[in-house]
Amino acid sequence: MAVPLICALLCACASTAPRMGMPDAAPVVPPAQPLARLPTPATPQAAVMADVMHGDFALAHNDLSVAARAYLRAAQVSNNPELAERALDLAIAVRDVPLARQALARWQALGAPEAGVQQARASLALAVGDRADAMVAFTQLTAQGAAGWREALRALAGARDPALAGAVLEHIATPQRLAQQDDDALWLACSELGAHLGRRHFARTLAAASVRHDGSAAAYLWQAQLRQADGDRAGAEASLQAGLRRHPRNIPLRLVRAARLAEAGASPAALGLLDNGPQNHDTYALRAAIAARARQQPALRALYAELARLPAARRGDEAYLLGQLAELLGQPRAALRWYAAVPAGAEHGFAAAIRRAVLLDRTGQTVAARTLADTLARESFEDPRHYRQACVLQAELAQRARDWPRAIAAYSRALLFDPDAWDLVYARGVSYAEAGRTTDALRDFHRVLAAQPDNVDAMNALGFTLVDADRDLPEAGVLLARALAARPDDAAINDSWGWLQYRLGDYPAAVTALRKAWRLQASAEIGAHLAHALLASGARAQARQILDAAWRIDPHDRSVQALRGQIGS
Repeated sequence: MAVPLICALLCACASTAPRMGMPDAAPVVPPAQPLARLPTPATPQAAVMADVMHGDFALAHNDLSVAARAYLRAAQVSNNPELAERALDLAIAVRDVPLARQALARWQALGAPEAGVQQARASLALAVGDRADAMVAFTQLTAQGAAGWREALRALAGARDPALAGAVLEHIATPQRLAQQDDDALWLACSELGAHLGRRHFARTLAAASVRHDGSAAAYLWQAQLRQADGDRAGAEASLQAGLRRHPRNIPLRLVRAARLAEAGASPAALGLLDNGPQNHDTYALRAAIAARARQQPALRALYAELARLPAARRGDEAYLLGQLAELLGQPRAALRWYAAVPAGAEHGFAAAIRRAVLLDRTGQTVAARTLADTLARESFEDPRHYRQACVLQAELAQRARDWPRAIAAYSRALLFDPDAWDLVYARGVSYAEAGRTTDALRDFHRVLAAQPDNVDAMNALGFTLVDADRDLPEAGVLLARALAARPDDAAINDSWGWLQYRLGDYPAAVTALRKAWRLQASAEIGAHLAHALLASGARAQARQILDAAWRIDPHDRSVQALRGQIGS
């Protein structure tokens, strides 16, 4: 959970293009160079311009060798050191040692900074695999202090040969040399780079040296992360505990230790560790996640009250989390207020708007919910991820209202951006089935199964749709048998299997399967199917009893309504 230190250490040089970051020249035949057909310009200035244009054209077509030579020609007759530096970078990228040395000499003649020269020499040695020169060049580069170390780590991090880069790193990043720098973060940056380059023993050794050198919370945390990654859970735990004894209020250490405790099932201990000490958004969020997962309602209520008492500015920053907590605590109207307080442009602004629409619908404000969903879809059209979420929201709201044509249209719009989103194809198939468009539903379910042959939900949906339409019952039987074998205690699958037995006329088997489904999940549709089977078995009184219970669950269910009309309400 710690922010990698290499990034922080090197960010000061982010504006400088890394010498080792350029790709190998692609083996392509460059297009004809239009400037090659022109007569040589009459003046030196014109010649420089022509060579620069020649280089730009070659670079645009990924011909790095030609570009490097053109920029060097321009640099030889120009006083612009940037041209020589550009030629040098490209020569190093294509490993043209003679050309790189010429460019380096010209750059030096034009007043290149000593640090840049040292970096170029180090990068060149690394690029051509000259181990001896690389050791010397990187030692000299890091002798220049913090700036030199930044450039050295940048070059090593982007090296094409990790083995050579790792050897150089071990040569230059000794505890004795690092101790000479007034920069504790440098120890961890070198250790992280060592781990990145596959030098695990070096990384762990340097991490331990950093703990002894300055004993910072970051050092303990990094050591714990290394040990955890190497499978040393006990060692990682020891590092975390030692770090917390020395830095008991440190937030990153508390976060990692609490997460480990929660994973081990010690949620109360995790919450106790997080509760005591400084708080920020990460501690609040982890406290909420642990308490919610462990169903610790008192902890959720305490956290909600704590956040609600924050000063206005901080409370506003936590509005989205407050909304989530209000939902978890069964306070939808309070959640609506918190979500409305999240600015649209904030990190969670779109998610808050989605939750508002869902809660508006759940609190009976269906028109407002659907209007908000339409607005979100319209305003997010250029963001595929958000547009998909908004379309799915539109579809789910339409499904709740049994507006199947609108649900189908919304899923279809979402699929325009991702036609192979099988979860959406499946959901649209369900809406087709509910709308009575059996052929379209079967087509979508078949598509899902063709792409995901082991998708149990799609097996069940396709099998049930065939049974409900009284079509291709043998195919439905094969599908539902597979689904039932995969999930024998799934209510929906037992309902489908029982409904298949009803269609086949095996009413006792149908009653058995449907009773099991009803015990697993007392839904209106399952109740209607069980009532059908009971009625066919001659148990009319039981059928009416089950049907009445199903009607109380959902009086609008079409299966319930159809059967009530058949046997009388």
